[in-house]
Amino acid sequence: MELRRRLRAFCAVAALAAGGLVIMGGAGCSSAGLHLPGSFWPGHAAQSAAAASASHDELIGAAPYSPPPAPPRTADTIDSVVASVDGNPITLQDVKTFGTGQGKSASAPGPAGEAQGDVPDEPNAKLKALITQQLIQQESQKYAGRVDDDDVERFIQGIEERNHMTEEQLRAQLQAQGMSYAEFRASIRKQVQAMAMFQHEVRDKVVVSDADIEAYYKDHPDQFNVTDEKYRLAQILIAAPAGATPEQVEAAKHKAQEVREQAAKGKDFGDLARQYSDDDSKSKGGELGQFSPDDLNDDIAAGIKNVKVGDVSDVIHTKYGFHVIKVEDHQVPGGLPLSEVKAGIRQKLQADRSKDDFQKWIDRDLVKEHYVETTE
Repeated sequence: MELRRRLRAFCAVAALAAGGLVIMGGAGCSSAGLHLPGSFWPGHAAQSAAAASASHDELIGAAPYSPPPAPPRTADTIDSVVASVDGNPITLQDVKTFGTGQGKSASAPGPAGEAQGDVPDEPNAKLKALITQQLIQQESQKYAGRVDDDDVERFIQGIEERNHMTEEQLRAQLQAQGMSYAEFRASIRKQVQAMAMFQHEVRDKVVVSDADIEAYYKDHPDQFNVTDEKYRLAQILIAAPAGATPEQVEAAKHKAQEVREQAAKGKDFGDLARQYSDDDSKSKGGELGQFSPDDLNDDIAAGIKNVKVGDVSDVIHTKYGFHVIKVEDHQVPGGLPLSEVKAGIRQKLQADRSKDDFQKWIDRDLVKEHYVETTE
């Protein structure tokens, strides 16, 4: 049930996270709020790789690669071809429609560091973006053998978890936009292949030293200063509604204590919430979001006051039943120590440098691996 002072906030969070479902950065946002797989942007490689749970060590054994045969061309298409990559033509019509929604592939990687919508509305810029797009598509096919069904499934599960939705809700969103689940999985597989390529060819080669991290920390103090106290919480509720008999209340309390013991011993809190919780948040693994201390019900605030991040509270009794609260994060006003933010700084610097290195890799190395021809 709810945990705010007026018991209005934590319960029944059934809507998707603000901003809709975001799979990866780039194009593809629909009015329905579901962002279908857009272009692969290296700036998002760190979180995308983590969401896919597919490390470089897991993605091994690339399949042999040979350029696909060029499609048959008619007299009309011959006249309109302005470039080709490994025999695959890019037509004048492709250039004209690029960026309008008609020329965007739902799964095709795009130019490094910029969304398709950010490409200047100028033919040469669009052509370069299309060539880059096809180069990455072709190169990432080499990594097909490094991506299996489990990698794809983990990536999709990460999408569902971050957007607090079930597989059924995801399928419904896809159906509403006219995409089948099979098409969706196929596009995700291409995304993961492109991520594996980026991880192997670029990100794994980026070196961020401790001195780099310390310098960034020193030069950006405002980024590591917390002004307001915040909690991020999850809960399991064993309901004991008004009118319950003493026996029912005691049974609910006993059940809550048993669940709390399982959580304290390390069993996955989200799994326990989905199995036992009577709160609507169970579908999201008990996730409740972020709140200030003043937002919390007095009993809940007192019950989590001395709970460390990552730990669970004792059983807390409210008018709605018995709560087991997990403190997932607790931001205390003041400067964050370097030890707490070091990993995040490293990821940011790796992502920033990878973005630059990605374009250099395309210009320096990738073009040598493929046959690119233009009419100019």
